[in-house]
Parts: sequence; C-alpha cells; structure tokens
Amino acid sequence: MNHGVILNVLGRLLRFLGAIMLLPLLVAIYYGDSLYPFLTAVIITGFTGILLSHRYSSSDEWKTREGFAIVAFGWLSVAIFGSIPFMLDGIAPVNAIFESMSGFTTTGATVLLDIESHTRSILFWRSMTQWLGGMGIIMLFIAILPKLGVAGRQLFRAEAPGPTEDKIKPRIRETAKILWLVYFTISIVEIIALVLADLSLYDAVTHTFTTMACGGFSPYSESIAAFDSPLVEGIITFFMLVAGANFALHYRTLRTDRSSLLKDDEFKFYLFIVSFATLILTFSLWDDMGEELFTAFRFAVFQVVSITTTTGFATTDFNLWVDSAKIVLLAVMFIGGCAGSTSGGVKVVRFLLLLKYARRALFKSIHPRAVKPVKFNNKAVPDDVMQAIVSFVVIYLMIFAISTALLSLMGMDLISSITASIATLGNIGPGFGLVGPMSNFDVVPFVGKLILITNMWIGRLEVFTVIVILTPEFWKR
Repeated sequence: MNHGVILNVLGRLLRFLGAIMLLPLLVAIYYGDSLYPFLTAVIITGFTGILLSHRYSSSDEWKTREGFAIVAFGWLSVAIFGSIPFMLDGIAPVNAIFESMSGFTTTGATVLLDIESHTRSILFWRSMTQWLGGMGIIMLFIAILPKLGVAGRQLFRAEAPGPTEDKIKPRIRETAKILWLVYFTISIVEIIALVLADLSLYDAVTHTFTTMACGGFSPYSESIAAFDSPLVEGIITFFMLVAGANFALHYRTLRTDRSSLLKDDEFKFYLFIVSFATLILTFSLWDDMGEELFTAFRFAVFQVVSITTTTGFATTDFNLWVDSAKIVLLAVMFIGGCAGSTSGGVKVVRFLLLLKYARRALFKSIHPRAVKPVKFNNKAVPDDVMQAIVSFVVIYLMIFAISTALLSLMGMDLISSITASIATLGNIGPGFGLVGPMSNFDVVPFVGKLILITNMWIGRLEVFTVIVILTPEFWKR
C-alpha cells in the first residue's frame, strides 16, 4: 500500500474543495451574510490540502488498493471538511458532519430543526454539496486533473455506480469530462425551466442542484410543497426521472443514437417500475383516502419518482398516508434508480438481473441440462458479474439489518429504525415514523447518527468500496 500517494491525492482533492468553497463565499457577499464560515473553511481546507500534497509525493503506478482507498477516504475527507461551514454557523459537530455527509452522498436526510433560520449562503452550500456529490466529486476530480493515467481508471472503477463501469471513451478522463458536461448541460436546462415557472433564480438553482443530484435538500422545511405549484412539480418530476437514468445513455441519445434509452433493458424496466407503482399508489390514494383522481395522481407520480430515484423531495406528508400507500413507497425504496445515474439504492439493473437469475434457476430445476444464460441487452451476463450482484445484495441486506437492529436497541421504534436505515443506506432521505418527510433525523441518538453517517458513506460508494478497506487482507502487503 502506497500511503504517500493516497495522502498526496487527498491533499489535491482538498485543495480543489477549498477552491469550490469560494462560490458560496460569493453568495454570502451578495446576500450580505457573514463571511466568517466560508472564509475560515476555505483557509482550513486549502491549507490542509496544500500541506498534504506538498508533504507527500505522488506515483504514476497506482494499484487497485490505492484507488479504493482514495475514493473511500476522499469521500470521508470531503464530508468532514465540507461540514466546517455548518459548524461555524452554529451547528453541533456530529450534526454538521451528518448534514455534510448527507449532502455529498446525495442522501437528503437532514438534522436541521428550522431550515429557514439559516443564511442563504449556508443553504446554497448545503444544496451545492449534493450537486457536487451527484455525479461524484471524485469524477469531477478525474475530469479536471491531468496526468492521472492508469490511476484515473482505478478511481473510476472504485467510484462508478452499478455492477459494471460504462466507458464512453477509451480514456477515463474523457469519459468523466463528457458525463460532467451532460450533467451540467441538463442542470442549466432545468434552471431555465424553473425560472420560467416563476421561481426565483436562487430557488431555481438550489432545487436544480438537488434534483439533478437525486439529493432532495430544499431551502424550505416543507420541501417542494412550499411552492404548491403543479407546474413546478411537473418540471421537477421530469428532471428527477432524467437524473435517475444512466447518463452515459443520455450522452449516446444526444450524440450517436436517438433510441439508446428506449433500447436499454434497464431503462425500460425503470419506466415500468415507476409507471406500475404510480398506478397502484394513485388507486390507493383515490380509493382508500378519498382523494380526487387528479390530486391522487399528482401526489402519486411525484412521490414515486422522488423515492424511486432516491431524491426524497416531498409535496405532502406521506407519513400520514394509509399503510397500503406506504407499502408502495417502501417497496421502491429498496430498488433505486439506474446504474450510471445520480440516484442511490440497489439499482434497477441489479434488481432486473436478479429476477432473470431466479427465473433461470426455476427453468433449470425443470430442465437441469439446459444452457440458458442470463441476458441483458441481448448479451449474456458473465457468471462473475452475477456472483458480484448476489454478493452485493447479501452484504447490503446484512448492513441494513444490523443498522436497523442497533437503532432499535437505542430506543427507536421499529418503523423508524427500518426506514432510517434504508433511507440512509439507499441515499434516499426521508423515511416513515420519526424520520418522515416533514420531520428530521435530529431525534436519532448520537451513536445512531454515527451509524447512519456510516450507512450513507457505504451506500454512496456501492458497499464494496468501503467494506473492502475494512478487511485485514486489504492492508496486507
């Protein structure tokens, strides 16, 4: 293990983060907010980054271990240093780190009791952390830093969401640049659409940051319900749906093949899940709760897309819905969006391949000698990929079960414990019970918050990246 190269790259990453913090500093100047939180954060983060990058030398020959360590500790470092403005704004340290980790991992779970009481610059930074974390701050780091070479591939492989990496170009740096360009372009389009829908530029930018990142932070305690606008909800629903799909497919649709999305098995199944869940939830709200059909559909489609893409926005307090409606949302919490998107969760492709794998097992029980490969986009899926998917789901469920049990032992009720665990591990945001959409995670005990911070970190990095660095074998030479 080359510790020097890890610390060198972490230093460069912190220098980069310090430079990014200048943007919310400009927002603070514009709105007349206190400059102290961001000036101090820029100095501390930048100085630490300069110290590490100059103290330790880099090496061109990185191995997979260094890639995993840089991504895992990079996200942890960014969350810790990104919490400095929150701490200097008067938020308790563990709460500040929780909020920062929730931001960079695009979880959207909050511990803030009165969101509107914080300055516009702090809330801007809060939303911006999600936009940076959405496509991946490590991916942005790869895109702008020269001479990463093979090392860039190790970082990309460790951070890329989904069971397989999707390279658009042979060079990893070019792939990262293209993905960020698509992400940035669609973000600009959403900002324009929201401004035309009569939102202020500030509201349009902050909500675009958190929509495109599938994050869900809002400068308002009532989330999207604060606008009470079907037009705004429709725009945000559309862009959540876009953000929950594979960005590599967006690029191919725009540049090479207009039908790339519609040809993709995962995207088609993604649309089916959203459509089916919306239909069931609409019927539940209309039949069981007596909502008007349009209102039921309006609430249903927004919340299904919001939870499926793990964004976590809310237009109503779905914690008050009947159990039949809650079950629909709980089901899609475990699925998530597409691989290569900004959403969290298990991912649609894994869920789809597991269904096909189970179907093959049933078929082979009847025809034991038959050769029937699992296919995805008309290509056979290698057995090692299927084994990795099964391993991922098993470990994912184990972490979910352990964190649920620990939260229950701390005095939280079972529903709150279950949904707090899946909401943080799946990077979703709100849950049910004590952690519902109009509540917050401040009620979680101190140790419980540390558990949920770990959940967010593990979930955002697709489980293996963090779990592997906790094994003794990883640190052996």
